[in-house]
Amino acid sequence: MAQPSTPLVVITRAIPTPDGAPPTIGGAAVRMGHPTEDLTQQQLLDSVRGATAVVSMFHDRVDDAFIEAAGPQLRGVVNYAVGYNNFDLAACARRGVVACNTPDAVTEGTANIAWGLILAVARRIAAGDRFCRSGGFAKLGNIPPTLWLGAHTAGQTLVIVGAGRIGMAVALRGLAFGMRVLYVARSRHVEFEIAPVAARRVSLEEGLALADVVSLHTPLSGQTRHLINRQRLALMKPTAILVNTARGPVVDEAALAEALAQGRIFGAGLDVFEREPEIHPGLAALDNVVMTPHIGSAERHFRLLMTEMVCENVAAILAGREPPNRIHG
Repeated sequence: MAQPSTPLVVITRAIPTPDGAPPTIGGAAVRMGHPTEDLTQQQLLDSVRGATAVVSMFHDRVDDAFIEAAGPQLRGVVNYAVGYNNFDLAACARRGVVACNTPDAVTEGTANIAWGLILAVARRIAAGDRFCRSGGFAKLGNIPPTLWLGAHTAGQTLVIVGAGRIGMAVALRGLAFGMRVLYVARSRHVEFEIAPVAARRVSLEEGLALADVVSLHTPLSGQTRHLINRQRLALMKPTAILVNTARGPVVDEAALAEALAQGRIFGAGLDVFEREPEIHPGLAALDNVVMTPHIGSAERHFRLLMTEMVCENVAAILAGREPPNRIHG
């Protein structure tokens, strides 16, 4: 058991390391959670008691109760994620707890899964896989030209909602398909408007009406909860695709399930869900939605990079230095 003078770092759920062992962080004792078991809220609070620093997951609520449970020695919490809507930054500031995240490390992996979802929906890949596995292909024989028709992306309009790092990475991949890029953001982002992307800034309503593909990359906040609702889905073309790799509650899942079931949009690709890990029951039976279990950053290279980043931030906090990825809320 750690001596009182030895700082304790709690990692609430196991994170990847090169050898599978808990990472070494300075002279701290490191306690790492189980790789697969979710903690209840009470188990989470119990797990952080006595911690000097905590590496949290995106679904761990870091608020007054969390900080109180950890104890007065808690100096910092580092989110193993770029999003930090699970952090009560005001509570952290009141109690002198440094809050950090892992920007940049999730960018390429999340952009890759966004494009994976775009192509999977457009070319009906998941439904085709199920058709082959179930024996449908063997039974039907050669596919006639009138069946399994998908949507095309080449030369179409890609609308990026949320002009951050991941939105830019998705836009750059769209250029390989010759897509025209539009972007939606609260303020102007000149880096989107110059070469190579050369995008035009539009309102959300205009973008939804023009889009062949809408890719969501906005943070979750009070203003963005149900940003895509029934009324805004109604603005989209029946041939359009919606992809969400941001946060689930940005989309009204019930309204989306209804729009998909009625064929009011072509399809959707979802890596995040409104009430994770629960999924709206109306989505599961639909062939025009492709779903992945919130694995946007789950490429080994980038997950190991995230581990390096959280360790660097924790080490700085323990040493009394400014951490490289402090969140300035």
